[in-house]
Amino acid sequence: HNDDINTCEFVVGVLQKVFSYTLEKCVQLMFEAHHSGRAVVWSGSLELAELKADQIHSCGPDPETKDRGAQPLRVSLEPLA
Repeated sequence: HNDDINTCEFVVGVLQKVFSYTLEKCVQLMFEAHHSGRAVVWSGSLELAELKADQIHSCGPDPETKDRGAQPLRVSLEPLA
């Protein structure tokens, strides 16, 4: 989900850390979420999706914007269509 507090650099870093995606893919996903409100960053089994969501949350908020109320990145788990 897009948010207006965590920095773009932080979002890209979290995506790289959790999913081991290339910088280019992480930037693309970040911009997709920024422009459309959210992006599908991964799909697979529910158990692994829950693990990935926990890993994202464990990264915490962007340290540079924590004083402005930054929270860990928001994640939604949805069944495949």
